Amino acid sequence: MGSGSIIIFLFLLIPLIVGFVAASKGQSSSDDYFIQGRGMGSIAAFFTVAATWWSAFAFLGSNASFYTDGPVYLTAFAWNILFGYLYYVVGKRIWYLGKKFNYTTPSDFLGDFYDSEKLRIIVALIVSVFTIPYLQIQLTGGAYLIEVASGGVIPFWMAAALFYAVIIVYVWVGGMRAVAWTDVIYGALLFFSLLFVGLYISSLVGGPTAMFEQMSQQNPAHLTLPGPEGESGYAAWISLCVITALGAIMGPQLWLRMYAVKNSKLFNLMPLLISFIAITYIGSILISWTGVLVMPNVENADQILPMMVMDYMPIVFGSIVLAGGAAAAMSTANSQIHAVSTVITKDFYQRYQNPKASDSQLKQVSRFAILLFSIIAYILALFAPGVLVTIGLVAFGGVAVTLLFTFVPGITSPFGLNPAMWGLILNVVLYVTVSLSTAPRQQNVIDRFDRALNNFKENEDEIKEEVDDENYVVTK
Repeated sequence: MGSGSIIIFLFLLIPLIVGFVAASKGQSSSDDYFIQGRGMGSIAAFFTVAATWWSAFAFLGSNASFYTDGPVYLTAFAWNILFGYLYYVVGKRIWYLGKKFNYTTPSDFLGDFYDSEKLRIIVALIVSVFTIPYLQIQLTGGAYLIEVASGGVIPFWMAAALFYAVIIVYVWVGGMRAVAWTDVIYGALLFFSLLFVGLYISSLVGGPTAMFEQMSQQNPAHLTLPGPEGESGYAAWISLCVITALGAIMGPQLWLRMYAVKNSKLFNLMPLLISFIAITYIGSILISWTGVLVMPNVENADQILPMMVMDYMPIVFGSIVLAGGAAAAMSTANSQIHAVSTVITKDFYQRYQNPKASDSQLKQVSRFAILLFSIIAYILALFAPGVLVTIGLVAFGGVAVTLLFTFVPGITSPFGLNPAMWGLILNVVLYVTVSLSTAPRQQNVIDRFDRALNNFKENEDEIKEEVDDENYVVTK
């Protein structure tokens, strides 16, 4: 077995160990399994949010985009800022209301807020269905990296199976706690590895400054909008910024992290922390544009990073870097599998089939849901491949019009907007139309939320981080 395969083996083994240790520290309640008993500490919360936010979409997809489309993906700096701000403004209120009204899923909140059982079901269905393609990204990206790092010893289908087998085991035994603990390792590995490899690879052409000078002379289209493909201009830039941040903040995996946090002060720091880690994308720029110079015309742009790493770095360093990429995929996949299984369990099984289900029954249903969604994502990864960023934007867009403009031949997105932007526009139209054509909410529901939010605004700096063990009511 080569050194690359040994590193991959260790990379797959360590999360299993951490997951089992985390599970041993947990409680037997379903609440602990789904949202860590609403007691997640600040360090674990930051790393699990950041690592969940960063995925194969960011680690591999960013390099592919810079390689083929020029600077459009630089909007990632803007969408990190927007995401961090949204997590502070929206997340802090969801955290508060979650504790006050005992919410576990996005459907809990939205169904209760709009006093609509139909909406509750629709939300649960949407977040479940459109999480699958984003889950597919993680599986595809992680399998790419494991296959390359092993030198082809582990083929794609086996790499994908190993990838999910590891995740399934530690999420199965430890739930949210195991996910958060492993995300601390994943987060540190993926952020540092991408920056390191960027600086190392750019030295092939004389370093970052020399790389930009050569790009300006040989490939100037890669440095300005609309980019070498001539299709991605300012409209795409704006679309990417808005859709990525809004789509991500609505992901069920991030809602669960809002509910799970113990201390609201983390939300105050999140805009700064999320914006700071965006500097990691500098590594993506250095890798991909060096690749344009030394490895042009790569057929599958999603593989430009692993190809550059394995061709130009020592095998040990290269394998560690690719493990960092697999960490990006795993840290999002584990959160998505856990979140979707929570939605299926709480929003469908417990609410409509077995309201008096025991903790053991709820955890068992969740574990079977983990298996089901993993199998679906695995099949999609094998038989429905696609560019990672494209699949990711479909997942973020979350409506049929996005699929139409993305995958149907001959139908293009008008005005140069990303197809997911049309999904957002359609959502806004539907929101206004449905709001005007349906009966208003009951006044008692409006009053209940008004009182809660007014109390939050008036006492935001004084809210005491205490939770009643029975009803999770926040007290002053």
